[in-house]
Amino acid sequence: MQSFSHTLHQIYARFLPEPNMETLFWLSVTLAVFALGVRLQIRLDRAPWANPVLFAIAFVALGLLVTETPYATYFQSVKIINFLLGPATVALAIPLADSIRLVTRSLPAMTLALLAGSITSVVSGVLLVLLLGGSHDVALSMAPKAVTTPIAIAITTQIGGIPALTAAFAILGGIIAAMIGETTLRRLGITDWRAHGLAAGIAGSGIAAAQVAQRDPVGAAFAALGIGLNGLVTAIIVPLILYFLPG
Repeated sequence: MQSFSHTLHQIYARFLPEPNMETLFWLSVTLAVFALGVRLQIRLDRAPWANPVLFAIAFVALGLLVTETPYATYFQSVKIINFLLGPATVALAIPLADSIRLVTRSLPAMTLALLAGSITSVVSGVLLVLLLGGSHDVALSMAPKAVTTPIAIAITTQIGGIPALTAAFAILGGIIAAMIGETTLRRLGITDWRAHGLAAGIAGSGIAAAQVAQRDPVGAAFAALGIGLNGLVTAIIVPLILYFLPG
């Protein structure tokens, strides 16, 4: 127990080195608004459009605008939340381990879907930016948009894109996937939770993956695998497109 407490203290000191009223205020506001968004979505019968992440982003952005608080100040306050993105993504490996035999049997079909989804996402994102007259840097930032945010930022940093822009693309894409993914698949007659989970993972949406995990453990396993493998495939594909981009 003492070792665990010491570890927590080190994490706190690393990400909140000088806690003050402003630091604690924005951290508390972020957590409280997200919790309020979750309760609101539950009251609305878990409507996909009532996404708590979107609700929290809109509320916090409005608060920063009204108070004229610099984003750098806000980010310093919530660095520990940003840090927890990594462990939260890794935690998806738990349902994957529980359903490993089922995942193994579905591997051939899943590989084809993964490759198709990853390649389509990268190529379509880059071509869209170039066709609209966007810059080379924006195209590179757009390429890993369908990967979960921590991996997308790491890829962009390595290829020379703009990490902040990539994070915005990834978060927006994740929210959209969570809002319309399940509804779209059901309208297409797709009810298998394996397909729902894999689609959420290939879309790089941790939010959608979390929604699937709440509904079905097998879907959670496929979402976890989709997120991990999509990150790996995208990390390989994105540098290759550098040879074909103008400039």
